[in-house]
Amino acid sequence: MSKMLTHFWLPETKYIIAAVLILALLCLRLLPKERRRIANTVALFVVCVAGQAFGAWLQALDYSRAAVMVHEVFVIGSGMAMLRLAALFIFRVILPKVGIVVVRIAEDITVLAVYVAFLLARLHIVGLDPSSLLTTSAVLTAVLAFSMQDTLGNLLSGVALQLDNSLRAGDWIKLDDISGRVLQTRWRQTTIRTRNGDVVVVPNSQLMRGRFTLFGRADVPSWPWRRWVWFNVTYESPPAAVIQKVEKAINGAEIPNIAREPPASCVLMEFGAGYGRYALRYWMLDPQPDDPTDSVVRVHIFAALQRAGMRLAVPEQALHVTKENDRYRESVHRREIERRIADLRKVELFAGLQDDELRTISERLAYAPFARDDVIFQQGDAPQWLYLLTVGEAEVWMDFPGHPRQLFRTIQAGGTFGEKGVLTGEARRATVTAKTDVVCYRLDQTTLEDVIRSRPAIAEAIAEILARREAQMDEFHNQFLDAHADRAASPPKAGMLKLMRNFLGL
Repeated sequence: MSKMLTHFWLPETKYIIAAVLILALLCLRLLPKERRRIANTVALFVVCVAGQAFGAWLQALDYSRAAVMVHEVFVIGSGMAMLRLAALFIFRVILPKVGIVVVRIAEDITVLAVYVAFLLARLHIVGLDPSSLLTTSAVLTAVLAFSMQDTLGNLLSGVALQLDNSLRAGDWIKLDDISGRVLQTRWRQTTIRTRNGDVVVVPNSQLMRGRFTLFGRADVPSWPWRRWVWFNVTYESPPAAVIQKVEKAINGAEIPNIAREPPASCVLMEFGAGYGRYALRYWMLDPQPDDPTDSVVRVHIFAALQRAGMRLAVPEQALHVTKENDRYRESVHRREIERRIADLRKVELFAGLQDDELRTISERLAYAPFARDDVIFQQGDAPQWLYLLTVGEAEVWMDFPGHPRQLFRTIQAGGTFGEKGVLTGEARRATVTAKTDVVCYRLDQTTLEDVIRSRPAIAEAIAEILARREAQMDEFHNQFLDAHADRAASPPKAGMLKLMRNFLGL
């Protein structure tokens, strides 16, 4: 037993075991994703230490030649295990902390070179001449290189892709009809995960020989990708008006995943048979939800065109089963007016109006849908319309110097907004945005003026409602501005009524 311990427990053995134990514990703590590899490496080291003990036992039994061979094999194995742990600690812990990131293939090449150097050193220690081994292996290497040309091409291409930094894990690329995110580049192939979750394996040599498009990097936070959304509009709408309406709607809306700079632009691309073909070009921030983002943009385009009374061009092949005569159209119109009157009765602002007055207003309501995140009007805008919200929710936001934008209130279906500006001429005090997809009807100043002129008594009731709402807005406003702010308090009911009469000329 003492002879076995003499051959097994060498002076350096305890230092090697201690070094492996310390490296393993540090790597397990600092590299949780590599725990399986670390455990396998430690298990290999334990097996090799046991193999060295077995070699020492053979030496004790005077099987010297076999003992030397077994001992050296397991010494080489334990040494490689220790070098693997040291490489993990250096390349994955030390170098990243000092700002040096080494690509995986370069790490593998370095570790392989260290393995070879360690192996040649051990062979020299036991008395073998490495030069003769290298001479013999050169012929074998030439034969293998000739028979494995494709594999070697993939290996060298993988090394080139990593070393010239042209492709990294997390990059978004397009190769032929494949587009997705690079998972990893290994020795032989590069794996790409598409947006559908498919994993595509591409040989590295194909990436080197062909051309691929890089349109996003994981470590570059701002890498906008330009997208094109196509739509057709009839010639009834002037192209300049189409472009202006669409650009205003998209650039004014707060749409997620769309860059504010550079702004979206709309262009007329060509003239078709009965329509103009337009393209909206915008910049996408995250390539992952490409189709959903395009869909949201189309929703905003469609709503903007509807508000402006512009029609999308569609193939005009229709089969008329029911003849739409004047009586049928009148019936549809009458039902729509009755529905609008029922909606108006629920609105506090119009509660005091008579049936004929409600009918006059409902006849002049203009359909105005908005997509979610659309800006209906901005704080400081000149008033044009009073809005009646029938479907969805809208939010009222106020801007204050030195403060982020503040949410004042949420408007539910059945509410109105924008009435004070239309009745007094004052600029908008707040910004109103569509919290959801909403359906509004908007009413111009002329219609309200006609109704109030026909029965001036209702102006007093409307003034009372407006004064109460303005008082609420002032109370919220004063939370963010000091008492010495320039803005005066809103007028009471009598003052509001005076403003209305002066502006409307009553």
